[in-house]
Amino acid sequence: MGENMFAIIDGGSIVTPQGFKAAGLHCGLKKTDRNDLGVIVCDVPAVAAAVYTTNLFQAAPLKVTRESLQDGKLRAIVVNSGNANACTGKQGEEDAYTMRANTAAQFGLDENDVAVASTGVIGELLKMDRVSSGIAGLPARLSGGSEGAESFSQAILTTDLVKKEACVTVQVNGTKVTIAGTAKGSGMIHPNMATMLGFMTTDAVIGQEALQLLLRQTTNLTFNMITVDGDTSTNDMLVAMASGMAGHDMLSPEHPDWDAFAAGFHYVCQQLAKAIARDGEGASRLIEVRVDGAESDDDAQAIAKTIIGSSLVKSAVFGADANWGRIIAAVGRAGRPVNPETVDIAIGPISVLEQSRPVAFDEEAALVYLQGDTVDIDVKLHIGSGSATAWGCDLTYDYVRINAAYRT
Repeated sequence: MGENMFAIIDGGSIVTPQGFKAAGLHCGLKKTDRNDLGVIVCDVPAVAAAVYTTNLFQAAPLKVTRESLQDGKLRAIVVNSGNANACTGKQGEEDAYTMRANTAAQFGLDENDVAVASTGVIGELLKMDRVSSGIAGLPARLSGGSEGAESFSQAILTTDLVKKEACVTVQVNGTKVTIAGTAKGSGMIHPNMATMLGFMTTDAVIGQEALQLLLRQTTNLTFNMITVDGDTSTNDMLVAMASGMAGHDMLSPEHPDWDAFAAGFHYVCQQLAKAIARDGEGASRLIEVRVDGAESDDDAQAIAKTIIGSSLVKSAVFGADANWGRIIAAVGRAGRPVNPETVDIAIGPISVLEQSRPVAFDEEAALVYLQGDTVDIDVKLHIGSGSATAWGCDLTYDYVRINAAYRT
């Protein structure tokens, strides 16, 4: 999507945009010594937007964040990992409000300027003595350098093996504008909103309605197009903050540089989404499914996500088995229009089905391709102009091992 419209910044992070600092530390919520508490702080009131999980059981931090975002502005986001603070009743709500209040006090902010996010085990109360002590230690660690971004990115991880970051710059009115993001997610990934937890920063000048519109539209094409295991978490949240410190003319869909900004924003979201899919619990391969020729983009999205979410397709990829029958079965059960006589399927460069008829192919070449770290599946329906891309991962023995002992 318009990659010539932006420049990728290697080594960029959530503190690369003007006006942002971050910190992270270990406060004792995790049994290991990995960071489990972090904060992002903006020097000025930032225009903010968010999308949330569609799960009906929504964790307490989501209620607090929705309340803080009522005026469309934020100064800080405090995040803990190791405990989701979900299904924790009235006490859980009080604890989320306490996290907000303590963070506001430590950084000299109004409580409504602080968002709260949590991730980890569901149904256990937070150890608030540890959380409060940790929040008190965050100001001293706040940094606009790489150490601040690194410590925050590590603080939001749970079963993730790696941090997820992306950063680009675009030109708006001839001024350099930076867009960055970091995310966590490895299991319970089938968002229907955003991702497990995602945080985006930019120094663009943009109105709240325009930022919210862009966030929602981009989410539908990126984070909502990934799946690891078909499970939607109680805590999923994606928050974007814009400091406005780049100082250009206000961005809106009518601005001549809107398309460039939107392309950069899309790239950051897509990179984070793909990184989550690649880091799926126990995963050994990233799977990318492209569906073309559907009656509509919406139909193509539904079909692509059905394929990427199929346990049989995921298992076949893990076993390096070019079993196209599992792919076409997923196409047929997606509940969207398909002509059973006109479907083409290719696994990487290898055509395995044309006009819904098997094609002789080199099984050895397919085996070698499927043993790579990325597997592309292309499906052409030939009934319209709709298209979509979805990302996921293979289903391995380790996925079961990790989730069989998640609480221990």
